[in-house]
Amino acid sequence: MNLIKLIKILLNDLWIIQFFKLQSFQTKAIIFNILSIVFFSIMVIFIRKASENLHILEVVFFRNLLAFIVMLPLLTSTGLAAIKMNNTKLFLMRGFFGAIGMLAGFTCLTLIPLAQATAISFSKPIFITIGAAIFLGEIIKARRIAAIIIGIIGMLVIVQPGVNSLSFGIMLAIIAALAHSVNALIVKKLTLTDSPQAIVTWMVIILIPITFIPAVAVWQWPSLETWLYLWGIAIVGTLAHFSWTKSYTMAEITSLESIEFIKLPIMALFGWMIFSEIPGTWTWIGGSIIFLSTISFVAKPSNTPNSSNSIEPPALSIRDKITNS
Repeated sequence: MNLIKLIKILLNDLWIIQFFKLQSFQTKAIIFNILSIVFFSIMVIFIRKASENLHILEVVFFRNLLAFIVMLPLLTSTGLAAIKMNNTKLFLMRGFFGAIGMLAGFTCLTLIPLAQATAISFSKPIFITIGAAIFLGEIIKARRIAAIIIGIIGMLVIVQPGVNSLSFGIMLAIIAALAHSVNALIVKKLTLTDSPQAIVTWMVIILIPITFIPAVAVWQWPSLETWLYLWGIAIVGTLAHFSWTKSYTMAEITSLESIEFIKLPIMALFGWMIFSEIPGTWTWIGGSIIFLSTISFVAKPSNTPNSSNSIEPPALSIRDKITNS
């Protein structure tokens, strides 16, 4: 029995995994989405650190190349059938918009403060909500619209348009938000026909040659310290994309985007701990508004009582499962 199968068996016996399996699809989707936000936030830190000694175009290329290497053990375990493409056109479109979003998003992180870049990214739910209603036929309920509007107000409080000039970094952040919005709609469409593993794997495979071309013009070999950050980007980024894609298989896209707003307090904490960036008063006020919008959206009352709050022990022990596998 291979190592990956053994790890799956061991993880399956954890209490938290058993608890997770009893949750509704909507709750699981929210958990996966929050995990993706945490992973993406950690990845941002690695991106900022790696770009201190390496051109951002190379950082983007290595993010995809190393991510593919990280996924190789899983590919050898599941086989090529697990990543079969059922909609080649959508995969290529995802690669195109993914490249734009990644190049613009990574670059803006080196030009403007993390809090500002994060706040601008909150415009993504607006584009996604409109696009989901038009192209995916999703029904936008009043509660979701209200949560998004309140969150955007919080974003405007932070960015303060009219006070801050529209710099190149801000323009790149807006372009990244637009590209990621289109990308999210494509991913949601792909989840109807393809597996999360296929969606994540083919993203990096397609992006490797696309991002290598601009990286050649500024090429230099990373230092040992930079290599550590690059591997961190690849590993955490892969976990983030898998969690993000998995959440889209379990819930409507518009029901998840409001949760994105919790990224701000996470990024504020990381920025303070690692880069000594102390958010100003308006950032905290806007962040509080955003946080309240997210809480009001997620915490909805349950219509059906929980039939069981306990977790039953697994039917087979770890030894039995290993023996039977």
